[in-house]
Amino acid sequence: MTTATQVSVGDERTASFPPLTRTMLVKYAGASGDFNPMHHDDTIAQQVGNPSVFGHGMLSMGLAARLVKDWFGPEAIRRLQVRFSKQVWPGDVLTATAKVTGTREENGETLVDLDVVVTNQDGVTAVTGAATVVAS
Repeated sequence: MTTATQVSVGDERTASFPPLTRTMLVKYAGASGDFNPMHHDDTIAQQVGNPSVFGHGMLSMGLAARLVKDWFGPEAIRRLQVRFSKQVWPGDVLTATAKVTGTREENGETLVDLDVVVTNQDGVTAVTGAATVVAS
């Protein structure tokens, strides 16, 4: 876990994840309970104009949350909000980045504000957002 004295505005962490597979999408569907066929059935996904199935937006968001959790600890997260920008596809290699944008004292805690982004292997942004964590 990161302490308040170990973090400064501009600090950044990045994590890359293995290429997305259809199996990962099905596993995520099972874990989340989101069985929308767009995430596991090529025929249905293609019938509405997609080239194939695509990843759950919350799967991409989860990668950003994982990076923040790994940096500050699971109990530290106070806020995480995201905007979904682009779909992710089987074969995409996603990278999550979190950057410290500010620190402040509030109610006796040191809060750290972060910008978060998830991009694919081509640098296309799939998710943008912000998080606030407590630095111990």
